[in-house]
Amino acid sequence: MPVRPLLGTASCAALLLGAAAAAPSAAAAPPSAPAEYVTVDPEGRIASDGTVTLTGTYRCVAGTGLVYISSSVNQSTPNVNYGIGGSVAVCDGAEHRWQNSGKAPQNALKAGPAKVEATLLELRGSLIIPVPHAVSHPDVTLVES
Repeated sequence: MPVRPLLGTASCAALLLGAAAAAPSAAAAPPSAPAEYVTVDPEGRIASDGTVTLTGTYRCVAGTGLVYISSSVNQSTPNVNYGIGGSVAVCDGAEHRWQNSGKAPQNALKAGPAKVEATLLELRGSLIIPVPHAVSHPDVTLVES
């Protein structure tokens, strides 16, 4: 019986056993952070003139179009979100801070609990197709500033 085929089979078996032995340590590694995300700080500001300021962090990778961080606030009326500004995102893979400010209609928002939606949104192509990169829906507290 030729020796070469046996050596090839033995080599394959050793590789498979080595990979199987290494698998448990790879599976035990902690999960990595998501490549793209947007967070909202737990406290937003509301000024006496009704201007709301929201802040947070984001990370995104390079896109093919302009990427923005949009935010909206919902307080008492479940189906009404008030847009609170937007800002341009830098998608270089690093974490960045963001801040958006805007006004809702008079007396629509007040200090207290609120639901925020923050979206990392890319406007792609000549048809301006919106492509979401990340979305967050946290509960926050609006405090008077």
